[in-house]
Amino acid sequence: MQAAPVRATAIPSFTTALRAVESLLMSSGQRTARRNAWTSVLEDRRRAKDRVEAERVLEQTPAPRL
Repeated sequence: MQAAPVRATAIPSFTTALRAVESLLMSSGQRTARRNAWTSVLEDRRRAKDRVEAERVLEQTPAPRL
């Protein structure tokens, strides 16, 4: 007797599931606006992180002698 073949179905990621629900509930324009807004949030966070790092570097740099 042979064992039945096992079928593996990939479980969608949370992001994939969320996008599927989003596509059902929102029009295309709203989805684009939401994604653009999230991209802006991520970019703002990156710039803030870069700004903090630049401030640290400037604080550690000795002042020039006159």
